[in-house]
Amino acid sequence: MGLQQKKTIELNRLSATRAAQLLARRELSAEQLLRACFARIEQREGVVRAWAALDKELALTRARELDRSSTQGVLHGLPIGVKDIFATSDLPTRYGSPIYDNHQPSIDAAVVASCREAGAVVAGKTVTTEFATFQPGPTRNPHNPAYSPGGSSSGSAAAVADHMVPLALGTQTAGSIIRPAAYCGVVGYKPSFGRIQRAGLKTIADSLDTIGGFGRSVDDVALLASVLMRDRELRELDYDAKPRIGMYRTSQWRHTDHATRDAYAQAASVLSRAGAQIDEVELPPILCSLVQVHADIMGFEMAQSLAFERTRHRAGLSSSLQALLDAGSQITAEEHRANLIRVEEGRQRAHSWFEQYDVVLAPSASGEAPFFDQGTGDPLFCRVWTLFGAPCVHLPFYTGPQGLPVGLQVVGRSGDDRRTLAIARWLLGVLRPDDGD
Repeated sequence: MGLQQKKTIELNRLSATRAAQLLARRELSAEQLLRACFARIEQREGVVRAWAALDKELALTRARELDRSSTQGVLHGLPIGVKDIFATSDLPTRYGSPIYDNHQPSIDAAVVASCREAGAVVAGKTVTTEFATFQPGPTRNPHNPAYSPGGSSSGSAAAVADHMVPLALGTQTAGSIIRPAAYCGVVGYKPSFGRIQRAGLKTIADSLDTIGGFGRSVDDVALLASVLMRDRELRELDYDAKPRIGMYRTSQWRHTDHATRDAYAQAASVLSRAGAQIDEVELPPILCSLVQVHADIMGFEMAQSLAFERTRHRAGLSSSLQALLDAGSQITAEEHRANLIRVEEGRQRAHSWFEQYDVVLAPSASGEAPFFDQGTGDPLFCRVWTLFGAPCVHLPFYTGPQGLPVGLQVVGRSGDDRRTLAIARWLLGVLRPDDGD
C-alpha cells in the first residue's frame, strides 16, 4: 500500500514496521514522518507531558540527512523516544532529578548509538520517574489525564500510546516497562536479562536493570530489539504451531481487580477456541517469598549505585527515594549474597517450567491505571519475572470499566526471546485480530 492510499491514516499513527517499509521504498520521507509526529506532540504535549527534552530542528536536520542518503538500516527514518535515563550527546540527560538539571553528557548510551547507526531519528528525551524509581514525573495517561501512565518509563509508554512516536526506549528494574505498557495500552517488551548492552545507562540495580522498549505491535518491538541485540532473527516471528500456555494467576491474585480478572478469563477462552493448549498452573510458593527478595536486592544495589546522590545531594532527592536508599543501606552484604543464592535456586525451578509450557500468561498489573495522585502503581506482578531475567511481552487487548487499557504479559524461558516474541505475536493476533497500521 503506497503513501497516497495511506492518506486516510495520519502518518504519525503508522506502526513502526509499516512506516519502515514505506521509508525503505522511499514512498514516505523521514522528514514527512517526523513532521507528522511533531505536529502530534505540539497538539497533545500540553496534556500528556511525555517529553523531558525536545529539539525539533536538530531532529529535522537528521531526517533531511537520511532522506538524502541511502537506506542506513532497519530503523531508517523512524522517530524514536529515548527515556531520560540514557545518556545523549546532543540532548540534556536529567535522570528525572533536579540534581542533574544542567547535565549534558558528551556521549550517547550504547543503545542510542545503535539506534542512530540503524537510521533512527531521536525525536527527544521522554520523561522518567526519579532515577527510574517510584517518584512520579509530570506525565499523564494519554487515555485520560486524570490517571497515571505508570512508571518508571512513563514518557516512553505515553508517547507511543498517544501516537507521538512509533517506538521508544525504556528500562525495567521491577516493572518499569510492562506496567506502563499495561496502563497506556501499548506493547512493551522486556528482554532476557543481559541481552542488551547497558553502557551509558544510569544504572540503579546491576542484577536487575534491563533495557527494552515500546511499540504498537509485537513486530514493532521486535524490530527495535533486533537492532539493540544485533540479532536479525528477532524480525522473523512466523509461528505455525499451537502454543502450550500456562495460565498463571500468580500468588498475588487477591490484589487483582475485576478488569484484570475479566481480561484473564477472556484470554483463556479465546485462546482455547483458537487451538492453544490452556492449563491453569500452580507455580511453587517460592515465588511469593521472592517478591520481597527482589525488593531487598533492588534496595541494596540502589544504595550503592546512587551513593553519590545519597551522600552528596540528599536534599535533592525525594523523601520517598531517601527512605528507599536508607532501607537499602541497612541490608548487609551477607544478606545480599543469601538473597542472590535464593534467586538462583528459584531461577533453576523456573527454567524447568518451560519444559511443559511454551510460555506463561500472567497479569501485568493489578488492573487499570490508578489515579495520577496515587502514584505510578505497584510493580508487584513483574518483580519475580524481572528477578528471573525472563523475557516478558505485555499484550494490550482489553478495556476496563473506566475506559482504560488492560492486558496480560507473556513470559518466556530466559534466553528464548525469539520464540517468546513469536508466540506473543500469535497470541495478540488472536486476542486483538482487528489491528491495522
